[in-house]
Amino acid sequence: MRFAVTELPEEGRNASEVLEDLAAAKVDDRDWRGGRVFSLVYSAGDAVHDLHGEALRLYSAENGLNVLAFPSIGRLSHDLVGWTSSLLGGDETGATGYLTSGGTESLLQAVKVARDTGRARGINRPRIVAARSAHAAFTKAAELFDVELVRVDVDERFRIDLDQAAAAIDVSTIMLIGSAPSYPHGVIDPIGELGQLALDHGLLLHVDACLGGLLLPWLVEAGHVNVPFDLTVPGVTSISADLHKYGYASKGVSVILYNDADLARHQLFVTSDWMGGFYASTVMAGTRPAGPVAAAWATMQHLGRTGYRRLAEETWVAARRLIDGVGTIDGLRVLGDPDMTVLAIAADDGRGIDVFAVADRLAEVGGWYLDRQTDPDALHLTVHAGSAAAVEPFLEDLATVVAGIGDERSSDRSAPYATDRFATDR
Repeated sequence: MRFAVTELPEEGRNASEVLEDLAAAKVDDRDWRGGRVFSLVYSAGDAVHDLHGEALRLYSAENGLNVLAFPSIGRLSHDLVGWTSSLLGGDETGATGYLTSGGTESLLQAVKVARDTGRARGINRPRIVAARSAHAAFTKAAELFDVELVRVDVDERFRIDLDQAAAAIDVSTIMLIGSAPSYPHGVIDPIGELGQLALDHGLLLHVDACLGGLLLPWLVEAGHVNVPFDLTVPGVTSISADLHKYGYASKGVSVILYNDADLARHQLFVTSDWMGGFYASTVMAGTRPAGPVAAAWATMQHLGRTGYRRLAEETWVAARRLIDGVGTIDGLRVLGDPDMTVLAIAADDGRGIDVFAVADRLAEVGGWYLDRQTDPDALHLTVHAGSAAAVEPFLEDLATVVAGIGDERSSDRSAPYATDRFATDR
């Protein structure tokens, strides 16, 4: 898709006309409100989205960089970190942490802290060991911070292969990575075993719970999940969780927590090495929007524990129905036996269906949007509370499309975020 160029006008335009243009610009965007977008947006209903808008408006101008000038932002941030820490075992371990702009920044911070810790131990180029299923942000972080990322294979359930992880550890290794769950297949790595491996070798262990951190506690409480993953697992030194995913907050707010205050201090940036005076930041950005912080605070207060329990149960039931439904469709299978509410649908080897062609047809017949992933080719679904009403229509369309797909092949083999899709004339 190539965007039309809009010139900057000499004279300012009427606000209502500008807003009309913005509304018109969204005409080709996917309609996520009906639950037909199994990616990118997590919806707890229109009332929560309206609340986001009001909170964002109240804090649209304030700068999150300086909580001395805007102490309310500091208070809201403190609450969000504290609530998240409580859900993830931090009350028991005395964890401390910070807000970031999203999962990628939380993972960047975790790697930066590991690098600095390694350098303090005399390791010039520390190594980090992660599964091939660990988030792509770890690769980005390794490039940015000159860290060597060693990716190891996964087992038959798509969890990190512990034997390969152990074999990859050497004198330069500083940190192991576990996912709770992994984004591609929704399975939780064996965090307990990784924790013991970290303890045996004196390593850090970061748990990437950006996806599951605000849902897994409720699923554990309800008895749906019994896999240990949080800060109380021996050997876990840090964990990250996104509030704008299953916390149903406005984008973008994430939390990173450390079990060791000395470790957390490596995240801070402090300097007076310029003519502007003392400067400090807890995250990558300096100036940062306060609106998402306010919207996240408002969302968590509005939903409360009861609201999160209800949304978690609705999401769990919807995901189980999807998994069971896919299992009845000849030619398809769900990969890895998902622990949570994220799944990947692949072709059963018997029929050799091109699942990307299935995605093409689903988009045509029902406006469905699913991310595409490879190795093996699969369609990725993130199931949230807003997906529940769409499960049965989706399964019906999926069965119909698969029954008639034959040997059709997709002409679009590109990744969902291919840069050429955002090309401009300038």
